[in-house]
Amino acid sequence: MTTTFKHLFQPLRLRHMTLKNRLNFGAHTANMSVEGLPQDRHLGYYLERSIGGAAMIVVEPSPVHKATRLTRGNFLAEDDAVIPGFRRITDACHANETVMIHQMYHLGAHGDWDNALDANWSPSGLPSMHDSDGSHAMTAAEIEILIGCFAQAARRDKEAGFDGSELMGGYGALLEQFWSAHTNRRDDQWGGGFENRMRFPTAVLAGIRKTVGEDFIVGLCLSVDPTRPDFLSLADQQEVAAYLDARGLVDYITVGTGSYYDFTRIMPTVVYEDKLGPPFAEAIKAVVRHAKVQAESHIRTPENADAVIGAGQADMVSIVRGQIADPHMANKARDGRAADVRPCLSCNQMCWGRRSRDYHISCLVNPSAGREFEWGGDRFTRAAAPRHVLVVGGGPAGLETARVAAERGHRVTLVEAADRLGGQFRLAGQQPRRAQILDLLAWYERQLEQLQVQILRNRYLDAEAVRASGADVVVLAAGSLPSGAGYQRGLPTRDRMPGVEGPNVWSAEDVMGKAARLGPNVLVLDDGGNWKGVGTAWHLAERGHRVTIVTPDPYVGREMTRTAADLPVRERLRKAGATFIVESAVVEWHGDGATIRDLMDGSERRLPFDGLVLATTNVATTELALALAGSGLEMHVIGDGLSPRHAAAAILDGRRLGLGI
Repeated sequence: MTTTFKHLFQPLRLRHMTLKNRLNFGAHTANMSVEGLPQDRHLGYYLERSIGGAAMIVVEPSPVHKATRLTRGNFLAEDDAVIPGFRRITDACHANETVMIHQMYHLGAHGDWDNALDANWSPSGLPSMHDSDGSHAMTAAEIEILIGCFAQAARRDKEAGFDGSELMGGYGALLEQFWSAHTNRRDDQWGGGFENRMRFPTAVLAGIRKTVGEDFIVGLCLSVDPTRPDFLSLADQQEVAAYLDARGLVDYITVGTGSYYDFTRIMPTVVYEDKLGPPFAEAIKAVVRHAKVQAESHIRTPENADAVIGAGQADMVSIVRGQIADPHMANKARDGRAADVRPCLSCNQMCWGRRSRDYHISCLVNPSAGREFEWGGDRFTRAAAPRHVLVVGGGPAGLETARVAAERGHRVTLVEAADRLGGQFRLAGQQPRRAQILDLLAWYERQLEQLQVQILRNRYLDAEAVRASGADVVVLAAGSLPSGAGYQRGLPTRDRMPGVEGPNVWSAEDVMGKAARLGPNVLVLDDGGNWKGVGTAWHLAERGHRVTIVTPDPYVGREMTRTAADLPVRERLRKAGATFIVESAVVEWHGDGATIRDLMDGSERRLPFDGLVLATTNVATTELALALAGSGLEMHVIGDGLSPRHAAAAILDGRRLGLGI
């Protein structure tokens, strides 16, 4: 074993178990169950991270009571039917010496009655921060019922082969609602002073220990939301942690960030700095004497994790999105191959972004996530008959096809018309806070070099050159181009914006590719509500331009809402001086200004601008595909060349095709 990580790969004693290293795969909602039961998709997902070297895996939370179900894909509450499916997972992962924990939760006021088909139970009947509903203030008898529900959930965990249970205490969940003076307004024995507010979590934890015995790990996750110290400050959470620790009620405490009051910090996107959570973990670690402390929240890389442990900020680290992106992160880092770890983009597009739409989670950079049981994870079976594969286009679709085909033993030639790989994805990586995209492209280049893929840059191939290449398989990943028409969803019957052929009109690609020559006052037409328009506007605002964003949506960054990136980006745009015009469309460009229509009342106004930037849907590059039609070649068209979409679709196309060649 060779490693440069002096701290991360030291074992750690946790109650009666020993973790083989300090890098864990923490709790998160994968949303994969079928009728509330764990199935093959779950098994493949967790087993892949176990094979990849995670020391401890915390399987996604189950509701402890029927009135707290949050998502369609949650496991059944109060039902032993989940035990056999969980046992399959724990048995498989134990074979890799992985400590297996299962999280349980009750969200109190913040549930979803339309999934639970019941009212939300809470200490004091306060409103939900999940939606506009109120909640039911529990009676003393109902509190006792829930104490028993937590104990029975732990009993099911033990019978399913888990080594322990973790309770969701942070992020505004029920346990926190009891210990917070703001959300606990009770005047009986379960509320009032600190000791009374701690009575419920104490009873829950004591009931679990009594039910499961001594050879069972009990953990607790809590969070610190620095934006809302009026609800619970760091000092408040330190008091809670010290209280539980002094009574020996928890074996470890996981410390995250954010809450239902500031959801954007629970799974921080690229807008936030790395290692957001460790300072708070360090503060909790300072007040406990027995419990181990786990840090999470935007730690991202093995280097970050090693630094956190080495600095004494935590005893262990949870990296979730990083191990969704590369399930073999731990083993690669342990073996001195940290450069081979595929980087997470902190984009949230296919993890939280898919989960927010109630699909099972996946990953932009690793589309095998959630499909391990079908595709075998990110481990490839050699092709029975190696072939020569020609990939035309070095954007994300072409890069992934080339990598996977080469991993499977094919001889691959990748041809790119530009001088650098990455296509429009590289331009996106030049937007503010998005340099992780450039890290991913550098990773692709290292992988292709190791796999001996022949890369030809600055090379344009026409149909004749493709036919003369002698390739057995031709993959056209030629991408897309700006349409230049100024089509807007707010004016769907107009194919073209009047005046769009005039002066001072540029595409977002022109701006990020440094081809645009813009004056000080710029109008950005953001028709998609995503990073293309918003990130380009941010880039311009940071460079001193007066930026106005016009969008047909009710707010800027609408499509980014599902990734929890829209609010912090809007905040930064505002600080940079950007102006927003919402629920509007550009009726006409005049060369020195635009006529803008309010889509609510139809009123129009003409405003002066030095330039117009179009962030609209691209059109596929189809010329080569059309020229090769009927040639008899085995030809596949993928990525934006098939249909302009997000990078996640392009990489999925590439992975799927690479596996099928």
